[in-house]
Amino acid sequence: MSVTVDEVDAEAAVPWYRRGRTLDVVGLLARLLLGVVLVWAGAAKVGHPLTSQRAVQAYQIFPFELAGWIGLALPFLEIVVGVLLLLGLFTRPAAVVGALLMLAFIAGIAQAWARGLSIDCGCFGGGGEIAPSATRYPEEIARDTGFALAGGWLAWRPRSLASLDRILFGH
Repeated sequence: MSVTVDEVDAEAAVPWYRRGRTLDVVGLLARLLLGVVLVWAGAAKVGHPLTSQRAVQAYQIFPFELAGWIGLALPFLEIVVGVLLLLGLFTRPAAVVGALLMLAFIAGIAQAWARGLSIDCGCFGGGGEIAPSATRYPEEIARDTGFALAGGWLAWRPRSLASLDRILFGH
């Protein structure tokens, strides 16, 4: 099958950001970015359940006991969602969960900041009260916004290079 001059001209007329291959690469980068961060965050907390519980409890959003259970479950959820994204398996649902996690983290950090709490976000282990001068709320919100955007991109367009979705399901 040969390619005609008209087909080459038509492809060249499409802006780079609308070409399928380029969008697939953007998807791969978004998957890897969000997946690595979620696995890293979960792995940093999974071996320290009490610290993870205290980190969630420090936000003072949920009842103390419920916050403790969230702190125990969150690292496992992060790891599972991160691995799915790294593999490119069930990308859209994993991306939706990843983006929702990031939005929840942004809301938690923003409410802590608005209420004048001085806490470490606990994103990569640690957590709890810290000196007011040590808070980094704007940076944490900006960082998590970028990760939420990566998840949003993948929810909108889950197709990417090197994904199990593509191998198993053809997309």
